Amino acid sequence: MTADSLNRIESWLVDAGLAGASETESLYGFCDRCREAGIALSRSTIIVDTLHPIHEGRVFRWRADSVEQPPMVEYGPSNVGEAAVNWQSSTFYHLVTTGASELRRQIGAGHPEDFAILRDMRAEGQTDYVAFVHRFGATSIIGQMDCVYSSWATSAPGGFRDADLVALRRLVPLLALAIKCVSLARIARTLVEVYLGHDAGERVLSGRISRGVAERINAVIWYSDLRGYTKITDTAPPDEIIPLLNDYAEAVIAAVRAAGGEVLKLIGDGVLAIFRADDAAQACRCALRADASLRSGIKAVNERRAAGNRPVTSVYLGLHIGEVFYGNIGSEDRLDFTVVGPAVNEASRIAAMCRSVDRSVVLSSEFAAATPAPERSKLVSVGRYALRGVGRAEELFTLDPGLLAD
Repeated sequence: MTADSLNRIESWLVDAGLAGASETESLYGFCDRCREAGIALSRSTIIVDTLHPIHEGRVFRWRADSVEQPPMVEYGPSNVGEAAVNWQSSTFYHLVTTGASELRRQIGAGHPEDFAILRDMRAEGQTDYVAFVHRFGATSIIGQMDCVYSSWATSAPGGFRDADLVALRRLVPLLALAIKCVSLARIARTLVEVYLGHDAGERVLSGRISRGVAERINAVIWYSDLRGYTKITDTAPPDEIIPLLNDYAEAVIAAVRAAGGEVLKLIGDGVLAIFRADDAAQACRCALRADASLRSGIKAVNERRAAGNRPVTSVYLGLHIGEVFYGNIGSEDRLDFTVVGPAVNEASRIAAMCRSVDRSVVLSSEFAAATPAPERSKLVSVGRYALRGVGRAEELFTLDPGLLAD
């Protein structure tokens, strides 16, 4: 590999990192350019941990032949079961525990096979293998993401040349830096969307982070909570409370998202969500579709929990439509991206009326008026009520009792 080739690959890596190229794009582009420059790479793997509620990290793979494989695989916890056994027998675990940064093993007769990966490589016809770990500084570690692992193999007779290893030692740190940059951006996006919701998260990431900046929008407001939650928390074992909240929150969130809504807040056992109402009729239709999906989801949750002798419940839901302020509220150093306004308060009061009228879902008169046919024909009045904090009496509605299994 010539000095010009090294310089061109370095420049390409810098450009790819600044442009936000994906991990797969960076890895594939890097390997292709190394081969063009004379390094006979045949296999490569990049591993980077992440900060995600489900996945511990991601594996990216490249190979020179035509054998198909997933270019990226997400993995779960590596500290339990078979995953822990595999991790603890890997070359990367050896590097972590010994504090080393590089491990090289030539492959074939007369060479040690002290790691399972080497036997697999020999069976594939590989002749040389090198693994690196590039560690991050303490201030740039996020969660378990504290380094980038990589491995490189060749099937060239005699293995890697000395010049090949010199080039990899010079170039792979730049590749690791490019992958670190795009992985950090993905973590930021994941965390913002997990905690704020997709639409609010996109707005924050686009720069809408100034305190007091809010947009007037029309929306269907969804406010739901769990029936008998206080009694359950008083009688159930403490370690049952979080799993109960998770099970029912998952059912609510899945139903709202599937119907096009945005979940903005989890408030104890309550959920605040919106359906943008640029088209009011369609927003009401989507909210009712989410309610129908939720009832089906709750039934499945209750069957599963009852089979395990765990406490079960159901969901109360209030639906209203009106104008809200959608944006940043809070102090200079602690903001919340949410909706506020009289319509939000009214939605929570309507949800509270579910107990009084003994119905699972209660709808405002504004929601009922905006609901299109044929859905509107399925709504029935439950009477006229003076809601706490609302300066007028209002007729409330529910779905025809024959359509719900309370």
